[in-house]
Formats: sequence, C-alpha cells, structure tokens
Amino acid sequence: MGSIEDEVPEMTLATVPRYRSPRNADAAGEAVVVGGSIAGLLTARVLADRFREVTVIERDPSPTEPVARRGVPQGRHVHLLLEAGRVVLEDLFPGFGEEFAGAGGVILDGSRDVVQFQEGDFLADGTRRLPLYFATRPLFEQVVRRRVAELDGVTIRANCRWTGYLVEGSAATVRGVEVASPDGGSEELDADLVVDATGRTSRTPTWLEARGYDAPETDEVRVDMAYSTAHVERPADDRRMILAAPSPGLPRGGSTFPVENGGRLVTLFGLHGDHPPTDRDGLIEFAADLPIPHFERYLDARTWVGEDVEHYPFPTSIRRRYEDLERFPDGLLVVGDALTSFNPIYGQGMSVAALEALVLHHALADGGREELALRYFDRIQDVVDAAWRLSVGGDFAFPQTAGPKPRGTDLSNRYVSRLLRGAHDDEVLREAFVRVLMLERPPTTLFSPRIMWRVLTPTIRAAR
Repeated sequence: MGSIEDEVPEMTLATVPRYRSPRNADAAGEAVVVGGSIAGLLTARVLADRFREVTVIERDPSPTEPVARRGVPQGRHVHLLLEAGRVVLEDLFPGFGEEFAGAGGVILDGSRDVVQFQEGDFLADGTRRLPLYFATRPLFEQVVRRRVAELDGVTIRANCRWTGYLVEGSAATVRGVEVASPDGGSEELDADLVVDATGRTSRTPTWLEARGYDAPETDEVRVDMAYSTAHVERPADDRRMILAAPSPGLPRGGSTFPVENGGRLVTLFGLHGDHPPTDRDGLIEFAADLPIPHFERYLDARTWVGEDVEHYPFPTSIRRRYEDLERFPDGLLVVGDALTSFNPIYGQGMSVAALEALVLHHALADGGREELALRYFDRIQDVVDAAWRLSVGGDFAFPQTAGPKPRGTDLSNRYVSRLLRGAHDDEVLREAFVRVLMLERPPTTLFSPRIMWRVLTPTIRAAR
C-alpha cells in the first residue's frame, strides 16, 4: 500500500469526473496513435472527439477472431476489468457490457462470485453487487477494437511499423511519424498530435535524450516474478473467480477466472525466483503447495484445452516520471505502459489505461492542445500514484523486493495486513478494501476514522 503520511492526491474513479461530451462538430486536425494496445485504442477513442482524423499504427496483424498478438506477450494469461475500467468503457462505448457478454465474455458479481484467500483465510462476502468482466485478453481487445474502428474518422493500420518521429528543425515540435509497411516501403504521416502507446519498451526516453531533452527519471521495483497459465474446460455453472495471494512466507499464488467458450484460465505465479514450471506435471505439483486446493483440482481433474503452458516473466515494475520534466516537445504524448508498467498480478493495466484516457479527455476539453503533454502528465500523476502505491506497496511486503520504496510503506503494510485479517469476517472491511483494489476509491479511504476504528478495535470483530 502507500504511506499514511503522504498527502499527495490520489485520483481514482471517485475523483476523476466522468466522460461528459460527445464528438465535437468542429473537430479538426490529425492525430496518430502508435500502438494498438488497449491503451492505444482507448486513446484513439478520446481523440476522435477532438480530431477530424485519427490513425492507429499497429505492427501486428489485425485479427478478425480473438487470438493473441505477438506484441502482447502477456495476452494468454488472466485478465479482468476492474470497476474503474468498466465504468469508463461503458461511458466511452455505450452498450459495451451487452456487446462484451454477447461476444462470450463472462460477467460475475465481485461480491458473491469471488473467492479471495489472503492473510491465512478467505475474505467475507461483500454486501453490494459489483460487476466484474472476465475474458481472454484477445476478446477484450477485439470488442474495443471493433468499437473504435466503427468511429467516423478513425483508421486502424495493421502490419504497419513505426520507425521514428518527424520533427521540425529544432525538435521543438513533433509533426508526424515515419512508418514502414510490410513490403519494405517507407511512408511519412503528418499529424498535429502523436501518441506513444508502444508499451514498456517505449523508445521515447532515448529519443528525447538524443535530441537534447532530459529523459524522464525512471523508478524500477524488482520483483523477479513469472507466471504460467493453463487453459482448462469448465461446466456452465462454474463461474467463480478464485484468488490466492502470495505472502512473505510463501511467495507464490494463483488466480483462476472463467472465460469465453466454456473455458477457464488457471494462472500460477511466483515472486523472487520462486517461478512456476512450464510443464503440466510440474505446474500441478507447484499448485499443490498453495494454501488452498482449488488450483491443483482444476489442473489435475479438468480437461486441458491444449497441452501448452504459457509462461511470462516480469522482472520489474517501471514508472517513468514524465510529470517532472520541464521541457517536452509539442505534438507528442505518452500513455499506458510506456508511462507505467505495473506488476500484473494486481490486474490494474487495462483499468489504469481507461482512467488515463478519461484524464486526456478532460485535459483536451479544458485547455485544448496548448501545452497538452505537460498538462496531461501533471494530471495523470495522481491516477498513477493510486495504482502504483497499491501494487508497489504490496510488492514491498516481501523483503527481497528492491527499488525506491514509498515513504511509510512498511507501516501501511502492517495496517493493511491487520485490515485483511479483520475482513475475514467483517464485510465492511472487505468492502472498503475491494473498493480500493478496484481503483474505485483512493487508498487513503482505508484510513478513514470509520475503517480504522474497526481495524484497530478487535473487540468489535469478536462481538460479531
């Protein structure tokens, strides 16, 4: 978690105004988004309100079916849409939930259909309905891509590789991009705004340094994590999400979600070198050491969809602090994992990308394109802070984690550990924690007098 003492605002769904305007009739100019990830597609959706033409450049093919793309190495593992992401996508794409379900996506009640094991026991059930969207990453992408492609003025160019930015003489302004087509040809695309949505391997910091700008300072938190995923069959009535969180005494865990086409993804992960195997027998043996039996049962008793075990290493979480830069080229923006790449076990990526798109929408509405990048980076800092403190705070519960630790993390972690133990039988504490986990409420709400009283007064729980 974050620090109790820090007073930096934390923007979540509760503090970012909702999307509020349709496409402007006076939309003008051209924008190019480099990268067709969820972050890139949602950025294109917001830009379509303000620009006459928006082009998304994507180096991978654009599949007609939901299949994993080479450019998304984590695409074969579990994904879910947190409450913050769900609400933003419903606003940006009216009817998104119905279309998602119609495509095969699974919608569960996060209060009753989620089995969450933390701090030695299961958390209590919640008290309110909380829709959670589950599917494979390719299905999420397909539904969003289809809605974006339907927008007037938006073009998605697949099999198109970005090779560099076009600049005016002093590099004070980016005026477009150079791209390479599959036949080896080169093309220049002029643009009033270029957005880097290329992910954690973004080359923009190096590009900035080469042209006399400061590169953003980068925070890296090393977790040395890897996860392995198997795809198994499930009965129609098997609709639970199950999570077993790792702990310092056992730095491994698992999560399993129902997905489309009668399937279930079972993902096991381990931190600091305790990595899951990549073969079936080894994965089942790894699951047997988890504190709950669900994962071993799924892997051992269910029919596998294919025999492959998908594996993905994740060495470090990365945060590039563009908000600290004093100079930045006009006509350029950075979003998504190119800004911050979170430890994926917390499931924040797609939902943070949705909140970032929402902040961009408001930045354009409030000030147009004037100094857009610096204004956007300043605003997005608060959104990233909330998610970063959640994930990095959890990572620093493990003594092997290395990197810049937010002030007060150890104290906060002890408090949250106590809160979770109370949440085993206190639905109010469970609800407070889940709202923060869903990026719906800021982490500071866990330290409200009402919640602290329940956490720090054990006689209340005993009476219950």
